[in-house]
Amino acid sequence: MDKKFDPGKKKALKARYEAQKIAFAPVVFQAVRLLRDLNILKVVEAAGKTGLKTEAISEQTGVSCYGVSVLCETGLSQDVLELKDDCYILTRVGHFLLNDELTNVNMDFIHDVCYEGLFRLDQAIEKGKPSGLEVFGKWSTIYEALSHLPAKAQKSWFAFDHFYSDSAFPDALPYVFDLKPQSLLDIGANTGKFAIQCVLHNPDVHVTMMDLPGQLAKAEENIVAQGLGDRITQYPICDLLDAKAGFPGGFDAVWMSQFLVCFSEEQILSLLERAKHALAAQGNLFILDTYWDRQKYEIAAYCLINSSPYFTAMANGNSRMYRFSQIEDLITKAGLHIESVDDGLGMGHTLIRCQANDTSGK
Repeated sequence: MDKKFDPGKKKALKARYEAQKIAFAPVVFQAVRLLRDLNILKVVEAAGKTGLKTEAISEQTGVSCYGVSVLCETGLSQDVLELKDDCYILTRVGHFLLNDELTNVNMDFIHDVCYEGLFRLDQAIEKGKPSGLEVFGKWSTIYEALSHLPAKAQKSWFAFDHFYSDSAFPDALPYVFDLKPQSLLDIGANTGKFAIQCVLHNPDVHVTMMDLPGQLAKAEENIVAQGLGDRITQYPICDLLDAKAGFPGGFDAVWMSQFLVCFSEEQILSLLERAKHALAAQGNLFILDTYWDRQKYEIAAYCLINSSPYFTAMANGNSRMYRFSQIEDLITKAGLHIESVDDGLGMGHTLIRCQANDTSGK
């Protein structure tokens, strides 16, 4: 066989090309981000199928011809743009980079929150601490730092967090309130969005938000603005990881949304055990999260798996996006049993409903 047409050689060349894409990934990321942020993709999209030459792009964006050439050529290499008769035309990939909310939320989060800190991923893995967080200051975890992050990083963090969680809340509410809880403990309440949706959805429920004092202060602003302070109360806790810090008890429902991924397996076990004790008799613990092994589409699994290094370098140094089976095992170890599992809520979320094995909440 002529070696030039050896299929094994072709496969090797393709694999080597894919390896180069990984090697140059940070360069491509920053160049493509600037194609978006400097409005180059926008003006090229507006030109339609005829496209624009370098000089025209420069004139419309204020970016030098040199800058346009450098950035657009990287765009060519990644199929963001195509070149025809010296005119740049937006591809379908470029369309999604410009217009797709998922893509833009992810890109902003990676650039504004993660990019600099990921340089210290090796230190984070070695030490089991979020070494990359030092780019923002001296914090033990990003959760303590949230109210102090630079405005752009804070905005991108909350946009990322809310984009994934908020889409699932409307789907999850019927599962929770079909069981008619009168009291609900929202652990890791964040900005209070779920608590607000709960009391608007059901006129009989009272919600207690439990989180760090700084987070609850932000949540309180949102709750007061909507006049819901009489049905939503706060339970500040300075250290969720203190195993001796008990949770308030007697709740018909305990809620955790995108919460357990913020902790190590050992810490999750402690949190689940304390959540169990917060339940009233026959009470239900609801865990809403994204598990990469329960996703319908490969794109979702890809995004989730590659969010784990953020937790390592920036968030706390020891958590990750878990597989469902890992959380299932921890639920069992905590003395709980799973009553139901519902997939496909929001952006690929799974809702787990658990009860204490003795159903006493003790």
